[in-house]
Amino acid sequence: MNKGDENTDGKSKFMSDAEKMKIKLDTVSPSMCLAKWQQVSLHLPTGLNNSCYHPPLHRIPIKPLATNPSALHNTVHKKERRKEMMAGIKCEECQYCWNIEEQGNMSDRHYRSGEPWAMQSFDDIVLNPLADVNPSYVEVNFNNACNLKCSYCSPQFSSTWHQEVEKHGAYPTSKPHNDPEHFRGERRPIPNKDPNPWREAFWRWWPDLYKDLKHFRMTGGEPLMDPNTYRVFDYVLENPKSDLHLNVTSNFSVDDKLFNKYISYVKRLCEGEQIEHFMQFVSLDTWGKQAEYIRYGLDFEKCISRVEQFIKDAPYRSSLTFIITMNNLNIVNLKKLLEYILYLRKTYTKTYQRVWFDTPLLYTPEWQSMQILPNSYSICLEECIEYMNNNLDEMHGFKDYEVLKMQRDLTWMTKGTDNIERKRADFYKFFSEHDHRRGTNFEETFPQMREFWDECKYRATKNIKSCA
Repeated sequence: MNKGDENTDGKSKFMSDAEKMKIKLDTVSPSMCLAKWQQVSLHLPTGLNNSCYHPPLHRIPIKPLATNPSALHNTVHKKERRKEMMAGIKCEECQYCWNIEEQGNMSDRHYRSGEPWAMQSFDDIVLNPLADVNPSYVEVNFNNACNLKCSYCSPQFSSTWHQEVEKHGAYPTSKPHNDPEHFRGERRPIPNKDPNPWREAFWRWWPDLYKDLKHFRMTGGEPLMDPNTYRVFDYVLENPKSDLHLNVTSNFSVDDKLFNKYISYVKRLCEGEQIEHFMQFVSLDTWGKQAEYIRYGLDFEKCISRVEQFIKDAPYRSSLTFIITMNNLNIVNLKKLLEYILYLRKTYTKTYQRVWFDTPLLYTPEWQSMQILPNSYSICLEECIEYMNNNLDEMHGFKDYEVLKMQRDLTWMTKGTDNIERKRADFYKFFSEHDHRRGTNFEETFPQMREFWDECKYRATKNIKSCA
């Protein structure tokens, strides 16, 4: 039995914790969320921070770090939001969860707060809400070096995006997209070889932070390309922590030498009781050539083969989660990816769940949101939901709460959006330029979407003529 999964293998535990925590949070206030204290995402190349990945990033002041490196997490901005939550004020930056709750659904505020790494600190937080804390769930982006140019990404998180816009300029959407001028000065990601006060503060904080960690996740950029990833691995191997969940997000498309080095480390980390559990997150939105189009530079076949290599080569204390970013390009072929996930679960899940997936909603850029699609596209998600419902099983099929999340995504999609003509025009402007710069072909890659493409082209052309 893998200790890292003993409480995550079905609806009853996962949902009951969230429901219990909803009641507990309400005893403090209707806007309380433990993630503001116990979770942090650190973007060290640009010195930015948010609690979870829903609120906008805010800048980490450098001066307090000299004497208090935990100020990477305990910023003045975040402490103000904590005060608001204690007072029952719904923070403007947390609108993602308020929107979900207004639709009658459980939000990530409940799910996150209901997980053991957050629940354990509830009483301490309520008794002393303004004190500096070491978070138990930490995500870190050390470096923006990346070999992919995902359509919804930016130079902030991808060095290849940075190189492209430096050469070709911004994309010609209604508001120029990924304008290189926007990433000058303090918005410019600091290369790994250059001095970085936020990264230096992190490594000063690390020994103290490490003792309180329950989950530590490295994102990017592409972590497999980052020397800081292996520095963390070496530290953990030298200082085993049997309650640590160590997590890494990757596109699984790096060169063979680097991938083999990475797998070698993972094997050692998963032996004995070095850690409690290793979770490999793999960013993959849909199937085949369409996945490669969305995440430009992805080698789909290599990624899929490495998914199975990871599961086979690290058979103990490890699982793999697909991060499926729900956007208007991934849903037409999403069912094929779900079929593959079902195959993996049936093939590799023996005593604990080895394969997971999550379906976060894409909000920006606006033109890649599912909400700009015609209502007829809802059938794509309806078919996915039907397929999942037909293959429910606690171990080898889909979970009830995974179906509920997909239904939540469908509800949000069919809600629609404002300024839809402008957003559809921007869809065409962006992806026609994408095809021009990168040698791709939208109509050949997405034949199911030609009618929508023509509609967006019409809106873009009409917009250009009206401006003239």
